[in-house]
Amino acid sequence: MATKKNSTLLIFLITLVSFSQEKFTLSGTITDFSNNETLIGVHVYIPALKIGTYTNKYGFYSLTLPAGEHQLKIKNLGYLDVEKKIFLEENTKDNLSLNESSEELQEVLIKEVRHKTNIKSPEMSVNRLSISSIKKMPVVFGEVDVLKSILLLPGVTSAGEGASGFNVRGGGADQNLILLDEATIFNSSHVFGFFSVFNPDAVKNLKLYKGGIPARYGGRVSSVLDIYQKDGNSKEFHANGGIGLISSRILAEGPIVKNKGSFLIGGRASYAHLFLKLSEDQKDNAAYFYDLNTKLSYKLNENNSLFLSGYFGRDVFKLNKIFMNTYGNSTLNLRWSHLYSDKLFANLSLIYSDYYYGLNLNFVGFKWDSGIKNYTAKYDFENFISDKFKLTYGLNGIYYEFNPGIIKPLTDEFTINPEQLDKKYALSVSPYIGSESQLSKRITVYAGLRFSMFYRLGASTINQYENNNAVVFNSEMQIYEKGTPVSTEYYKKNKVIESYNNFEPRFSISVQLNDDTAIKASYNRMAQYLQLISNTSSPTPLDIWMPSDNYIKPQIADQVALGYFRNFNDGAYSLETEVYYKKVKNRLDYIDGADLIANDAIEQVILNGRMRAYGLEIMLKKNQGKFNGWISYTLSKSEQQTPGRTTEETGINNGQWYNSAYDKLHNLAITSAYSLNKRWSFGANFILQSGQPVSYPNSQYEYLGITVPNYGLRNENRLPAYHHLDISATLTLEKNQNRKWKGEWIFSIYNLYNRQNAASINFRQNADTGNNEAVRTSIFGIVPAVSYNFKF
Repeated sequence: MATKKNSTLLIFLITLVSFSQEKFTLSGTITDFSNNETLIGVHVYIPALKIGTYTNKYGFYSLTLPAGEHQLKIKNLGYLDVEKKIFLEENTKDNLSLNESSEELQEVLIKEVRHKTNIKSPEMSVNRLSISSIKKMPVVFGEVDVLKSILLLPGVTSAGEGASGFNVRGGGADQNLILLDEATIFNSSHVFGFFSVFNPDAVKNLKLYKGGIPARYGGRVSSVLDIYQKDGNSKEFHANGGIGLISSRILAEGPIVKNKGSFLIGGRASYAHLFLKLSEDQKDNAAYFYDLNTKLSYKLNENNSLFLSGYFGRDVFKLNKIFMNTYGNSTLNLRWSHLYSDKLFANLSLIYSDYYYGLNLNFVGFKWDSGIKNYTAKYDFENFISDKFKLTYGLNGIYYEFNPGIIKPLTDEFTINPEQLDKKYALSVSPYIGSESQLSKRITVYAGLRFSMFYRLGASTINQYENNNAVVFNSEMQIYEKGTPVSTEYYKKNKVIESYNNFEPRFSISVQLNDDTAIKASYNRMAQYLQLISNTSSPTPLDIWMPSDNYIKPQIADQVALGYFRNFNDGAYSLETEVYYKKVKNRLDYIDGADLIANDAIEQVILNGRMRAYGLEIMLKKNQGKFNGWISYTLSKSEQQTPGRTTEETGINNGQWYNSAYDKLHNLAITSAYSLNKRWSFGANFILQSGQPVSYPNSQYEYLGITVPNYGLRNENRLPAYHHLDISATLTLEKNQNRKWKGEWIFSIYNLYNRQNAASINFRQNADTGNNEAVRTSIFGIVPAVSYNFKF
């Protein structure tokens, strides 16, 4: 009897030990075979077990699998699919490489490229674009543009031709968080919106979050555009660039220590202004930009890597000898990536970001400098606890310095002392945690929570108003007017003037109906503590960023979305549809006649309102074959409301909802690419959007012999519909086998049928007839272009 008990106990112990040892972790980093560049979002998958994961934004993956032999599949957009056999009998690190060529690697089977929509992941309202597909899109002047490419996605619009920024799901451009290597970019445009600040040759990955935003992101209420620069080629030296009609660019990369360290440096500059010098009446005019991208990467060992990346850009605009405008961004990021174990990955970043704006007013002899700086420290962790559960958590701290403006004389002839508008300071601290868990074979859930704390700090002088109202309502004239301060209070350096804190929950779920179909839903709350002071629909360099304080409340957004996703013909086609509803409280509105420039008491001209946006998005993609592309359509509404604070006040637009400046009822975009053969490929884009809301005068009156227009309700009119068709052709030159030089010519036509889209419509009185007339201002007609790209 004892022998039988002992045998049973021994069998139990052996079974227990076997069970405890039956699973191991497979982890590693996935890179590009040709240059060791880490790859983001690569799908690592075990079909037999229906277990998979994706590489994080630093190329790391981790899977917990049963012991034994497995068939591993690796898929990534723009790379060939790979199958590989692995045998696990212990925790294993396997760094993998993907190849863009069709050559067969040893013990690796290369399959046909597939780009299915990710059905299983709870991630939704997210779009990725590869740089290779962006470079195939025809754009104005033949210049490849990252920001212009996202305008082809559902839910994304622009404020008009030549306008800065972009609008997502009815939100303002200032509600988008734009990151370049984790550093905040406050102005994403060159030459007032004609080009973006992102050099496409330096960009590795682009991801746009329109909703379902993970807890690691915060600070904006509309979207997150996350862009990462390349690390640099650590195998061999390469250079590439392009020569265009407006600008040229060059980028060089290569190893510092082969397979361990690399450098990347890229420059870009425009030179169209040089042609103005040939004209006598234009020689004092100029509009040009230049920028620089750089990155140093070094792998200390298998578990530690260091990165130092930076960006510097400037725009210069001169108009005769009247004034000169200079503005631009500067960023620097020192990052340490550390692998604590095969399941725990960490990233520590120290980041500096600066946006500068300067204006020389030569005709009055003064110069105005302003800007915003921030200093960020963030520590992020990813913990791959099991094949069905992953945790992300971390802490983000940002210190802000706002300079609304300093006015000083241009020369010593003036004895006036410089006038410094009151500088402002703030601190933001935000811990977060998020989890992604697979509840069953068909249900995957993401749940996250961010807790944001914001402190408006001294040194600063704060105005005090009667009843705390910086804006007063004149009941006799039925208008809002500036309040008069009754006193001021000075806060010493780093003393808290005002503080806010908000819980920001995030949740999303994917329910697979079958292997090709899923229904997804998401909810997220976001808080925005920085406000862009602007009364234009498109941001300009003249706009000023301000922190939340006693009078400017933080914007709080709640968004829900529901989507249907399906792949057809084994991923040859995919369909993505979503409906969403978003509401934002404390959206700034302005009293009529608000003066914003060099205003040191901005609280006297602003009111806190609210906005709402809702819509339907549809995206149909063809993912394979010589001909591919997508069609996207958005039906949406975006409105704003600023009711009166009391029953006596009228509010804005009599307190009724009115069209926001970003409201576009219809938005249709079609993009396509066709590869005829190895030498010729073609692309085409078509965009159709409803006209931008504007306010037209509905009557006029005369005062002292001057005709004065009288405007009706805000944004009750619209510009004509906006649309254009662009085409391009790329000729890849035949390569001499004995030369490393590769070249291609890109021929493009922007606005093929010469549509004169209205940037604005102004009203004036004809000097000859005395009749009123509307004058349409258009920026571009048809624009043919040619550029040459090279690589060696």
